[in-house]
Amino acid sequence: MSDESKSGTKPNGNADACATKPRVATARYFMIGGFLGAGKTTAVAALAQRLVSAGMRVGLITNDQGSELVDTAMLRARGFATEEIAGGCFCCRFDSLVDAADRLDAASRPDAFVAEPVGSCTDLVATVTYPLRRMYGDRFRIAPLSVLVDPVRAEQVLGLAPSRKFSDKVLYIWRKQVEEADLIVIAKRDLLDDARLARLRARLKEEFPGREILEVSVRTGAGVDGWFARLLASEQEARPQMEVDYDVYAEGEALLGWLNATVKIESAEPFDANELLKALADAVRSRLGGAEIAHLKMTFNPRDGLGALAAVSVVRNDHVPELRMELDEFAVGGQLILNLRAEADPALLRDAVAGALPATTARFAGMKATLEHCEHFRPGRPTPTHREGAVEAQSR
Repeated sequence: MSDESKSGTKPNGNADACATKPRVATARYFMIGGFLGAGKTTAVAALAQRLVSAGMRVGLITNDQGSELVDTAMLRARGFATEEIAGGCFCCRFDSLVDAADRLDAASRPDAFVAEPVGSCTDLVATVTYPLRRMYGDRFRIAPLSVLVDPVRAEQVLGLAPSRKFSDKVLYIWRKQVEEADLIVIAKRDLLDDARLARLRARLKEEFPGREILEVSVRTGAGVDGWFARLLASEQEARPQMEVDYDVYAEGEALLGWLNATVKIESAEPFDANELLKALADAVRSRLGGAEIAHLKMTFNPRDGLGALAAVSVVRNDHVPELRMELDEFAVGGQLILNLRAEADPALLRDAVAGALPATTARFAGMKATLEHCEHFRPGRPTPTHREGAVEAQSR
């Protein structure tokens, strides 16, 4: 790895809040949560496009423990105004979340904000949406919190299908995410047949009673209209604060290794960037051994590509690398961004990427890869800026 690589625990921090600008009208605020690999970015892009098609100005806010996000690159490539908050979850970077909204306001005065929190983060209602409503209720109308679940991962977690899975403390985060949802959204419903989908829905209803459950596929469009209509027609209702054991939560996050990297790709011969990404994803996955993958995703931005991207995603160990965006023409160079999250020591992630890069580029004639930036770490303990219950949020 390069000299710019860094490891260890990533500290959380708060940016200074800047002055709030008065608004003529209140903006809608949507937050789409869910575990790593659940399909949040795809859903955020689809919701944003739907809002734009309805004549609304939209601002997007992405979030991660580190920097150099694939999600941000993908959303900007699709033409959306996007702000990125790095270095901690929304709950721990609350002031930065408000600052991001201010910057989007100054640039384009959005009618709607769509926020995508870190996939290892939970307790968003008490630490983000309730404080937003109390302190900035004149600026934002808060939509119900949607929490996406990958149906195949959910079958494994809930005992409906055998598979390797995360340790109990990591799964504590998954369960708490689903528990706090206003809307449990079974994403990628096209991956299950009707019988499996019905079993999953019944198990979710049994384990998380009182939650509204939706089934959608952004890929096919199934169920999406109803979900988005539900978000647009209602606001989040106050309910008792969810109990969270922050010691278990912190230990679960600390079990996850995190790696973000950027790589400069040069080649003497034109190459297929789509095939490069798939080959590299396979090479990284094979080098992780028994480490359970939460999400591996990459983008390639070709030199002089005018914003076009190729993007690939792997959301489980048994998941074949899937192209999410493709390039129509061969490239001769550009920048590759790689984000990897798995239950493993960050050093293993670093070594997997360091070994996979030369092994993969050797398969492409005249190709050279230069690692320009890499950070690998475990998330720090979550320390929310605010944490409020429904009663407090209503009474102030």
